[in-house]
Amino acid sequence: MLKRIVPALLLLTPLFTLAQNKMSPELLWKLGRVAGLGISKDGKYVIYSVNTPDWETNKGTRKSYMIPVNGGTAVETMWPDSLLYDKNVSPDGRYSLTNKEVKINKVAGKDFYPELTKSNVQIYDNLNDRHWDTWEDGSFDHLFLSTVGKPGEEKDLMPGEPYDCPQKPFGGDEDYVWRPDGKAVVYVAKKKFGKDYAVSTNTDLYEYDIEKGTTKDLTENNKGYDLSPSFNQQGQLAWLQMKRDGYESDKQDLVASTGMGTVNLTGHRDDIHVEGYRWSDDGRNIFFWAPINGTLQLFEVDYTGATKKLPEIRQITKGDFDVTGIIGQSRNKLIVSRTDMNHAAELYSVDITDGSMTQLTYVNNSIYNSIAQCKTERRWVTTTDNKKMLVWVIYPPDFDPNKKYPTLLYCQGGPQSPLTQFYSFRWNFQLMASQGYIVVAPNRRGMPGHGTKWNEEISKDHGGQAMKDYLSAIDNVSAEKFVDKNRLGCVGASYGGYSVYMLAGIHNNRFKSFIAHDGIFDLRSMYGTTEELWFVNWDWGGPYWDKKNAAAQKSYNQFNPINYVDKWNTPIMVVQGGRDYRVPIEQGLQAFQAAQLRGIKSKLLYLPDENHWVLSAQNALVWQRQFYKWLEETLPPVDKTKSNDKKGF
Repeated sequence: MLKRIVPALLLLTPLFTLAQNKMSPELLWKLGRVAGLGISKDGKYVIYSVNTPDWETNKGTRKSYMIPVNGGTAVETMWPDSLLYDKNVSPDGRYSLTNKEVKINKVAGKDFYPELTKSNVQIYDNLNDRHWDTWEDGSFDHLFLSTVGKPGEEKDLMPGEPYDCPQKPFGGDEDYVWRPDGKAVVYVAKKKFGKDYAVSTNTDLYEYDIEKGTTKDLTENNKGYDLSPSFNQQGQLAWLQMKRDGYESDKQDLVASTGMGTVNLTGHRDDIHVEGYRWSDDGRNIFFWAPINGTLQLFEVDYTGATKKLPEIRQITKGDFDVTGIIGQSRNKLIVSRTDMNHAAELYSVDITDGSMTQLTYVNNSIYNSIAQCKTERRWVTTTDNKKMLVWVIYPPDFDPNKKYPTLLYCQGGPQSPLTQFYSFRWNFQLMASQGYIVVAPNRRGMPGHGTKWNEEISKDHGGQAMKDYLSAIDNVSAEKFVDKNRLGCVGASYGGYSVYMLAGIHNNRFKSFIAHDGIFDLRSMYGTTEELWFVNWDWGGPYWDKKNAAAQKSYNQFNPINYVDKWNTPIMVVQGGRDYRVPIEQGLQAFQAAQLRGIKSKLLYLPDENHWVLSAQNALVWQRQFYKWLEETLPPVDKTKSNDKKGF
């Protein structure tokens, strides 16, 4: 026995040493990105893919695997699609659906003047001239119906219509679904064009009858989003719905059809904003995930009770983690994707009866086992209006309460997006904390998961209570003896970038460093160049020229960061994507130019080929390295005024 123990202890020594390593940008970009594809036709296996980026080649590799639904050894499969049901083939096997671009409108100079083949001109007489990261070229994604076994026979379901299905820029095949009898297709489209498209969020569900060749609007009476249609085996339809046109962050509910019409299954729960869902295999219930109290959790709603006044909703899982998707069902278990602030997505099985979870995939364990983990902590902070606000605090892996640490206030984007136990490959809390920083991440005003009122209080008040919430959070944590008040920083992207610009003018010398990524710097020029006008119309109150609109005038004057530049006095790094048409390039350039002309230490990180995010591996690594280089210069993780005193040379 002793002879076996000694070698075992020796083997543990390098593992213990490795466990002292910390997450780095290079390690982060070696993590495999796990995506569940579904459960095999025979119900025995979970099929999933792993995309592993290679920053050295700026490419990635994607492999697919199958693993028993009850756990076991994963086996690579070369043909994952052959193991799964093809949702694009009709249930009777007669037809298949595809989508492709169709040229409908003239835009290019050569569209109007065919003889000028070398011209490079775009001509518009209506909005949207561009969207997200792409200029409009007159082409639209359309659905096509093909007869199986008869190549070349295909029919455009939207002939000549200037509308998209799937929806641009993020829609996929979840935007269309077969009716179980195979006689009709239900698809999502926003059948508006130009300016009407730019100011509206009103997507609808359309049913195309194959035999008749006719289309019916199923959600004509609803003026907001209708998304993600799905049928159970009995033919009942469910989908996600928002009520108000122009409000992209309205409460998102799960609705379903019954013999008595459409029933809202989650409308009676003020704290539930449904992110996604899946019918149970027997069609009697619907499983969904939603933000709740700073996490994403799994829920079940009783569809058979849909005719009741208040359908029963049961929370299945609890804990400091996020359930980020449902892959499928195997008897009394659901296969889900799960993350937390220390772990990228892996697949788990969930016992539906008691919520217990069993990990199925361990794609990144070799890396996790070699690095130290970061402690995450819930903290409740009293706001200036006497409300209780959840604040996540993330500590360095080797945290010592007897030392003093630089601390970062993290400002979430959205603005109405949940701040949960997510795992980002850019705004990564584990990576930030592993460089020696405490991270303070407040669930400030404007985040779902804390009730509709809390979520909606940010609209038309972007620079108001939310800014006070940020300062309440950092002031509360800064009262701890382990926080160095002389080394506080503030970072964020999108609305978080706006927050950085805004706080730079009102922080009252709290912070020593700022980083703003794709943030709004000037509301007026933003209104004149952004492409999705519904957002600025709803959240700011309307256009800047409407002098009679008190809400709009308050936004453009009181909540406009550019109006506070005279108070800027702190180093700031500005990050701007060249293909970001949501928060266009002039926002970052104006902020950098203002800082430079005021003589403030500043840096511009310009990414000409990136949009609102950073998608290229090497661009992302430059981003990470510059991010931490800037913090090293302006907010060093080690207090250098003390660290050199005892070196003895």
